[in-house]
Amino acid sequence: MIEIKNLDFGYKKNRLVLTGINLQMREGRIYGLLGKNGVGKSTLEYLIAGLQFPNNGSVTIDEMVAQKREVKLLQNIFLLGEEVPETNLTIETFKNLNAKFYPNFSDEDFKNFLTEFEITDIKQKIDKLSFGTKKKVFIAFALACNTKYLLMDEPTNGLDIPSKASFRKLLRLAMTDDKVVIISTHQARDLQNILDSIIILDDKNLLLNATDSEITEKLFFGMMTDDDNKEDILYSESTVAGTQIVRLNKNNEQSNLDVELLFNAAFTSKDKFKSTFNNSLVL
Repeated sequence: MIEIKNLDFGYKKNRLVLTGINLQMREGRIYGLLGKNGVGKSTLEYLIAGLQFPNNGSVTIDEMVAQKREVKLLQNIFLLGEEVPETNLTIETFKNLNAKFYPNFSDEDFKNFLTEFEITDIKQKIDKLSFGTKKKVFIAFALACNTKYLLMDEPTNGLDIPSKASFRKLLRLAMTDDKVVIISTHQARDLQNILDSIIILDDKNLLLNATDSEITEKLFFGMMTDDDNKEDILYSESTVAGTQIVRLNKNNEQSNLDVELLFNAAFTSKDKFKSTFNNSLVL
């Protein structure tokens, strides 16, 4: 389990990026970490990975302090950044050099994941590949490491539509009940239907911290009808088929979570959104 307590962080002491963050992330869940650009999504992932140090508070993973970067922890956590590493190694050589640091790395998984991404020649030099193909190589490697904790920053950037579908498929295949996956993104629709919990950062702290079921219990996602009370609507968006809305779910209606609409509702009706969710810190 990842546990964050009273976390403050700033690149300059008098300019905090995150303040008073309290959060727990449990096994068996894929977390979507959302927020506007520059709000601290990537920073939070780097703090979890122990690559940045809190000004105050703590980040612990299975009771190990993240910033100490103990070997036992490093073997079980992988951070895939938004920018791919620069290397002139072949895919095969990169794998051979780096897989040894991850005891649960699977050569078979790596091969299968590459095949799903239509990459068959592992003798290719990585620096000769297109950005999208490089991204697919490193996604395949990250998943094949089979670490308990997987942090991904904007993993779908640079992927075409079929590759995004393959990414979602592979993530579901790689996910197990003992893993925690955290995906930071501003491409909310790319992660539709694979997230178990949503965290939204805003103004240095948490705007939302809820599971899918908690969200759809309190909010309804659908098309506007004549019966809808305008006071209950948090967000509306005109489409060819009609007006999509997010409104308070006062009658316990069933609906499917739309991550992009949720994000827009959170920032369009922030005060009403905050009052709707009494955030639990243990998800």
